[in-house]
Amino acid sequence: MFGTFNHHCVTNDTQKDNVTWNNLAIPDTHCSPDGEGYQCPHGFKCMDLEELGLSRQELGYSGFNELGTSIFTVYEAASQEGWVFLMYRAIDSFPRWRSYFYFITLIFFLAWLVKNVFIAVIIETFAEIRVQFQQMWGSRSSTTSTATTQMFHEDAAGGWQLVAVDVNKPHGRAPACLQQLMRSSVFHMFILSMVAVDVIVAASNYYKGENHRRHYDEFYLAEVAFTVLFDLEALLKIWCLGFTGYISSSLHKFESLLVVGTTLHIYPDLYHSQFTYFQVLRVVRLIKISPALEDFVYKIFGPGKKLGSLVVFTASLLIVMSAISLQMFCFVEELDRFTTFPRAFMSMFQILTQEGWVDVMDQTLVAVGHMWAPVVAIYFILYHLFATLILLSLFVAVILDNLELDEDLKKLKQLKQSEANADTKEKLPLRLRIFEKFPNRPQMVKISKLPSDFTVPRIRESFMKQFIDRQQQDTSCLFRRLPSASSSSCDHSKRSAIEDNKYIDQKLRRSIFSIRARNLLEKETTINKILRACTRQRMLSGSFEGQPAKERSILSVQHHIRQERRSLRHGSTSQRISRGKSLETLTQDHSSTVRYRNAQREDSEIKMIQEKKEQAEMKRKVQEEELRENHPYFDKPLFIVGREHRFRNFCRMIVRARFNASKTDPITGAVKNTKYHQLYDLLGLVTYLDWVMIVVTICSCISMMFESPFTRVMHVPTLQIGEYVFVIFMSIELNLKIMADGLFFTPTAVIRDFGGVMDIFIYLVSLIFLCWLPPDVPPESGAQLLMMLRCLRPLRIFKLVPQMRKVVREVLKGFKEIFLEDCHGIFRINVSVSKNLNLKLRPGEKKPGFWVPRVWANPRNFNFDNVGNAMLALFEVLSLKGWVEVRDVIIHRVGPIHGIYIHVFVFLGCMIGLTLFVGVVIANFNENKGTALLTVDQRRWEDLKSRLKIAQPLHLPPRPENGGFRAKMYDITQHPFFKRGIAVLVLAQSVLLSVKWDVDDQVTFPLATMSVVFTFIFVLEVTMKLIAMSPAGYWQSRRNRYDLLVTSLGVIWIVLHFSLLNAYTYMMGTCVIVFRFFTICGKHVTLKMLLLTVVVSMYKSFFIIVGMFLLLLCYAFAGVVLFGTVKYGENINRHANFSTAGKAITVLFRIVTGEDWNKIMHDCMVQPPFCTPDKHRYWETDCGNYAGALIYFCSFYVIIAYIMLNLLVAIIVENFSLFYSTEEDQLLSYNDLRHFQIIWNMVDDKREGVIPTSRVKFLLRLLRGRLEVDLDKDKLLFKHMCYEMERLHSGGDVTFHDVLSMLSYRSVDIRKSLQLEELLAREQLEYTIEEEVAKQTIRMWLKKCLKRIRAKQQQSCSIIHSLRESQQQELSRFLNPPSIETTVPSEDHNTNNPDNPSQPEMSGLQQLLSPTLSDRGGYRQDSSDLGRPQRKLGQWRLPAGRTSVKSIVCKMNPVNDEASSGSEVKKWWTRQLTVESDESGDDLIDI
Repeated sequence: MFGTFNHHCVTNDTQKDNVTWNNLAIPDTHCSPDGEGYQCPHGFKCMDLEELGLSRQELGYSGFNELGTSIFTVYEAASQEGWVFLMYRAIDSFPRWRSYFYFITLIFFLAWLVKNVFIAVIIETFAEIRVQFQQMWGSRSSTTSTATTQMFHEDAAGGWQLVAVDVNKPHGRAPACLQQLMRSSVFHMFILSMVAVDVIVAASNYYKGENHRRHYDEFYLAEVAFTVLFDLEALLKIWCLGFTGYISSSLHKFESLLVVGTTLHIYPDLYHSQFTYFQVLRVVRLIKISPALEDFVYKIFGPGKKLGSLVVFTASLLIVMSAISLQMFCFVEELDRFTTFPRAFMSMFQILTQEGWVDVMDQTLVAVGHMWAPVVAIYFILYHLFATLILLSLFVAVILDNLELDEDLKKLKQLKQSEANADTKEKLPLRLRIFEKFPNRPQMVKISKLPSDFTVPRIRESFMKQFIDRQQQDTSCLFRRLPSASSSSCDHSKRSAIEDNKYIDQKLRRSIFSIRARNLLEKETTINKILRACTRQRMLSGSFEGQPAKERSILSVQHHIRQERRSLRHGSTSQRISRGKSLETLTQDHSSTVRYRNAQREDSEIKMIQEKKEQAEMKRKVQEEELRENHPYFDKPLFIVGREHRFRNFCRMIVRARFNASKTDPITGAVKNTKYHQLYDLLGLVTYLDWVMIVVTICSCISMMFESPFTRVMHVPTLQIGEYVFVIFMSIELNLKIMADGLFFTPTAVIRDFGGVMDIFIYLVSLIFLCWLPPDVPPESGAQLLMMLRCLRPLRIFKLVPQMRKVVREVLKGFKEIFLEDCHGIFRINVSVSKNLNLKLRPGEKKPGFWVPRVWANPRNFNFDNVGNAMLALFEVLSLKGWVEVRDVIIHRVGPIHGIYIHVFVFLGCMIGLTLFVGVVIANFNENKGTALLTVDQRRWEDLKSRLKIAQPLHLPPRPENGGFRAKMYDITQHPFFKRGIAVLVLAQSVLLSVKWDVDDQVTFPLATMSVVFTFIFVLEVTMKLIAMSPAGYWQSRRNRYDLLVTSLGVIWIVLHFSLLNAYTYMMGTCVIVFRFFTICGKHVTLKMLLLTVVVSMYKSFFIIVGMFLLLLCYAFAGVVLFGTVKYGENINRHANFSTAGKAITVLFRIVTGEDWNKIMHDCMVQPPFCTPDKHRYWETDCGNYAGALIYFCSFYVIIAYIMLNLLVAIIVENFSLFYSTEEDQLLSYNDLRHFQIIWNMVDDKREGVIPTSRVKFLLRLLRGRLEVDLDKDKLLFKHMCYEMERLHSGGDVTFHDVLSMLSYRSVDIRKSLQLEELLAREQLEYTIEEEVAKQTIRMWLKKCLKRIRAKQQQSCSIIHSLRESQQQELSRFLNPPSIETTVPSEDHNTNNPDNPSQPEMSGLQQLLSPTLSDRGGYRQDSSDLGRPQRKLGQWRLPAGRTSVKSIVCKMNPVNDEASSGSEVKKWWTRQLTVESDESGDDLIDI
């Protein structure tokens, strides 16, 4: 795509082999010889410096000249250091769109996605190591010291709690009153307030010049006073606690160190010296002012073994690498970075912080020469890779581990969180509760028709309730009016009179109560009659919706009782089992019983929480219903439109109309799986009206992108069209929503949250600006502020899309966690001409420069004169931008000793500060999502569910049954060697891109020809797969589709290449090779895992990326208004400026990566006399805005770089755990999923993704391994699984994920893996399944018994009938004996007659009936009876002729020897196994 960056703008008189610094443009500018990029100005020409005689060492080592240099450049750009200057060089040398596309995608994928995968890998690996070596660091929950004990103490509420008591702590000799004062909270808060005042006073100090350095002003006196106060505090604590007790606390040790240091600091000769650090460190004591901040700091720094060990390891690594670099490069000439150990240490530390590490490496590469440059580059890249990707990720892992909670504490917090979520607000919002302040004015209905002609309105419950309560209030009021006997007990003289009247009072009270009670009963009876009549009339008229809630039926009550009994099933079972055990196992049984009871208690608590939540919601609905009944203006938009007015219903229909994404079956009610369900879900995401407003807002933002300081909307009518369209559509939208839902005093009002306020604000700003359209906008005026507020228009999409609101909540919650952090003369300055060229000065030559006056002034970008400038400078240093310049200035101005300060601050900011941001944002993201409190088993279960959602059936058709040509092709294409050979060919074709394909280069055509050969091989591969799998089977796999697409593009490229043979065909050929290279990612498990992590992270972070782009758009519009005309400076140039919205977006994307964002901010702060101001039109001035730039850039950098990008890290870490798991911690391995996919393909022969419920049992039979179901041992589990599929899907079709989800639930311990609500729902489902299966088993057993009884009855009836017939025949033959000649043939004829109806019936009966134990006498012969004469059924009733009758009966009865009966049974059993039963229900349960 690029190749070399060797074309530069040089002067016209530049000669070959004589290129100097003075021949280059200032600054050095790349150019394009073919006119596609930048064109040199007048007096310069575009030349290739390599052709002019410059060596490779002088041209620099960054670029895309060959494969090695390209890898080096890509890694340099992926480190987000200097990448923007590479992009600017590419923009000047090649087409602009190509450079933007390449580098922005490179930053997004490599720097933001792939780089964060390393963090995910380190976090997961560290978590595994922590589990194995947890004993090394100890438990994180041990917060109390060993010198303290705990005892029970009764609190104010009457409860008991454990309180730490310092028993062994020694006490001092101070009086008890002083010890009590020292331990009081008043003394503690007084000391902290004094520390805060001291910090404020110290922050108010500022630099007054060198002459006032030794002047002791009021700040010095205040410091003396505070030092004396804190010294007295320390002495008081020592007096009260004793020296041993005082020094035993770590906090007191730190305070004593501050006391000694600050006492020395107030000594006049040591004031404003290095002892000032002790005064500054007093601010650390303010951590104890907030318990939340103290707890947070303790979580991070309290367990010091892990973090301290990592800091020591980092320091040791720096020392070792600095020593190695010192020995390697100390002898190199013209390289002063490694001459001494301190310089080598600073250089390696600079590489660790990534600030200017490319400059360190480039200078070293130039100094060592072209021969050793590759080795040195590999050395620095490996060190940078380890330091930035592995070491920094270890800090993130340690911080996340410190923020992690114990498993038991997680379970406790889950219960508490569920209880807190259940405590929803029972009260209505304040905007609705205002109606309670007004008297009730219910509207009455006047009936003018017969009751049968109209629907009777529902009786107002609030009115009836008030009516009944009024009777009770009247009764209580009457009782209060009566004199009380106890009220007059104070007067002794009146006691006798009251005792005499007591009987009269009681009688009067009893009579009044009986009267009131009688009246109440009568009125309640009457009210019940009215309610029943009204309800009956409404039921007859069809309006049954608002009837009173019925009481729970007996069946429902019994069902509830059974559920409560099921919760005690485990306990009762354990008790029954324990009866037969020995005394040794009773302890274990008792512990298991206690555990079961604890689980039951936990279930009851969850049920109570759920009921509490339902009651709270019900109370809120009741309050809202009462307000609706008693106040006519409640829920009326603008107090004008009626609640059920036709116009309001019409507006509601328009506002709430949306696409129905779920297609349900009208018969079964199940949701159908559509082919384009993702598109349907997207269409149904918001309503049609919101979709229209999203499109209008996007079009309006596109119109705003064409605005600039030179193309203003006030003076361009074409741009005003977008404003009018936006305001008109938003006016219609707001009017419809207000008429449908109300403005403010309605339950679903437009202004009910911050989103509604933002909508109204954006609308008013747009309306005011459109009505005003000021022709002149002075800088820093109200009109300019209005234009900046107009730039908030893209934020409307946050309100319109529900998922975008979650992004806003994450950002706001991220903010919550983050806030918890004189001379004279002239001298000559050399101008930096180029960043990449390394030209050597000729004899007598000087670099271009100019003379400037020498004055005593601060550096341009930073100073520490006051606390505000110091905070700004340190904020820039915390972002690791510009700290090298700050270090050099401090060392040059103050001394090398003070350079330690900046290195310590950068180390804390880089290793702990920035990683702390990452860890806190990840922890906050997990907490908001609900995964922070998950135990290890619960997290594995959530990962398994997410992994199963991604799993898909194998899109691999079965092998052809016959062993023909297709089967052989199938075996060849599926062989591992064939797949590996294709992967090797893909890599070989990718190597062809190691050299740039240029039309003028002679090597290009042979490389393209080799690529054509590879393409033909891939065409052959696709053809073989099409033959083996058939076109329909080949098209099922997405990977095959991608291969077919790339191969088709390759064939098209071959045709275009040999027909056109130009630069565009070569570029197409390179693109085809790149597309082909991505096919290799799916051929290896690890590469596939990483690719899935990146792809799924992109999918899940879609709305975060969109939110980031919307913020970029808002800031870009505001940047055009604020800094659109700022003059060029150090970093504001023709590439980076805010003249248009497009360029502003590019600059902001550069700031997101942190590339010199602070220098751009200082360029936008330029003020007179360094610019030309204008007081009337902001587009006529080239000055910046100091306050605006400070707020603009700092807020943008914090929101994007510290929060939004870390949210991407959180998503990647979360998704990486889905695909990365060892064999020990995974619930279902990849082999299990693979085996299930293979079995599914065997059952789903049509590849539809669904199978009938009746085939689930065959799928479960075929499973092997960890998912195998043994029918001999787990027959009941098999029945449960089959019935679960029938119950959940109503006997319809089940999908791949349905069966896999059922197996996953059955394969885990739900008590450990499932959360509380999901656990209750799952246990209830399983209990229901067990009951239904038990019922059906009993039903089937009864049916079998009935069948056997009926079979016995039929058999006995048939035997009696045959006996009767045989007796009649024998009697007839005995009375009329036939001749032997006629008898035998007749018997034979009767036996062999095919028309005999009894024989087929008997044979059919034998074939259809299965052999049972009852048939043993009729069809089988015991082995003990072999060889003995058989006693026939007909012999028992024959009086004579036994021998002849025996022979006749033997001929009449079927042969029942053992061989024939065994063959019949075998035939029947074979038929039962081979016939596939399509029945469901009872037959399915009877398997």
